[in-house]
Amino acid sequence: MARAQRTLGQRIFDGVMARGFSDQRFAHGHVMAPLNWQDGQRLTDLAEGAAMAPQSMNELVDDLVTKGYVERRPDPADRRAKLIYLTDRGRACAEAGWQAAEESERHLDALLGATGKKRLRTSLRRILGEL
Repeated sequence: MARAQRTLGQRIFDGVMARGFSDQRFAHGHVMAPLNWQDGQRLTDLAEGAAMAPQSMNELVDDLVTKGYVERRPDPADRRAKLIYLTDRGRACAEAGWQAAEESERHLDALLGATGKKRLRTSLRRILGEL
């Protein structure tokens, strides 16, 4: 299962790179994907969601800030904290990720067929429900 997960992640990453975001790193997905689902998160929440140390997440965020994909803004609920947001460039990159993910879905459709893909989804939901 871990190998399948890595392979799918690599397919999506390759799709992002092919869409012109060649300065991305695979690890940037730990920041970009969650912000695409919910923009404006604290660094500590991003780190927890990725099962990473906050220091490691901070390095990824710093790199993405430098490259223009995300920005830090004050948290209106806590002046001491910052929230991380996607920039316009970051949203374009995240959209490229969704497009690559949709391509991977179509690949699974072709590989497994509708019934096989439905079984896979059911099995994965069952596994996730147990964790």
